[in-house]
Amino acid sequence: MRILGIDPGLRSTGWGVIECDDGGLRHVANGAIQPKLTLTDADRLSIIFNELNDVIGQHKPDQAAIEQIFVAKSAGSALRLGMARGVGLLVCGVNGLPVGEISARALKKAVAGTGTAEKKQVQDMVTRLLAVTAKNADAADALAIAIAVSNDAGKLADVGLRSGKGEAAGGLSAAIAAALARDDASNGGKT
Repeated sequence: MRILGIDPGLRSTGWGVIECDDGGLRHVANGAIQPKLTLTDADRLSIIFNELNDVIGQHKPDQAAIEQIFVAKSAGSALRLGMARGVGLLVCGVNGLPVGEISARALKKAVAGTGTAEKKQVQDMVTRLLAVTAKNADAADALAIAIAVSNDAGKLADVGLRSGKGEAAGGLSAAIAAALARDDASNGGKT
């Protein structure tokens, strides 16, 4: 199953596509859409729509996930973030992709093991799990979104952890174990 993760933003919208099957995760592609800051909001939103549409056309995901809006520093910031998020939802809807939402806290917990993880911890886990360095921080966040929901592939209505002990279950656990084993092997068994 291919999953598109979207980290919305008017300045930079990150996207990442992963494939999950047989308990494993594989990187497909990632990037960031960064319209010129001198453009009007309408033009920037149009660019985000068109480029996400191209990503969907090129990589053919089966479903998508997007980060939920958090409380921004100001109402204006929240509104502008909401516009980019709306475009992400729209492009998925136009392409018939089921789309789920995940909170930043649930994302951090699923990928890094704690809901209070720092951005760098999440990026490091993305690199370990997928054996790839993302194009930038927004692309890494989008890959993290896709990884977090891969655990619940096909059940996007409630994107949350299914384990009773706060651990990622299913395919994500297997991917984490494989990444740790890969790291251990490359370090000659020294952790």
